[in-house]
Amino acid sequence: MTAPLYVVPTTSVPAGLPPSGVEMTDLLRQLLDSQREQVALLKAQLAAGDQLARWRALLGRWAEEFPGVGGACKQVLPTLERAYLTTLRELTERVKELGDDLEDEFVLTEFLDRFATRVTQLGNILGSVSPIADATPSGPPTA
Repeated sequence: MTAPLYVVPTTSVPAGLPPSGVEMTDLLRQLLDSQREQVALLKAQLAAGDQLARWRALLGRWAEEFPGVGGACKQVLPTLERAYLTTLRELTERVKELGDDLEDEFVLTEFLDRFATRVTQLGNILGSVSPIADATPSGPPTA
């Protein structure tokens, strides 16, 4: 994320002449105002990017119709993660076994047939279940 940087124009002070008390107070007030504005903008930007809050809101809106979905996601997440990591381990072991043979079109096709769909689909499922599990308050899982 990048935040816009706002620069407030400064008033030029001739060299050698310190600003008067009134000018100094005015400059400090302008500086504080610009800093307050930047803080407000950063807070708004942070709130807009808070995906966890969005998932909590989704769970809250549908709590009556789907009361246990968050707890169920939290409960099955470790099993899904384990299946995903097991598949990745098998994939990496197979690549080590194949070595340069993976450049052969037949071997590559067999490799993709065996692993590509499983890895992609498990990754997508984890990408859907994880944020809901994270957004679910801690407590006893409900099913």
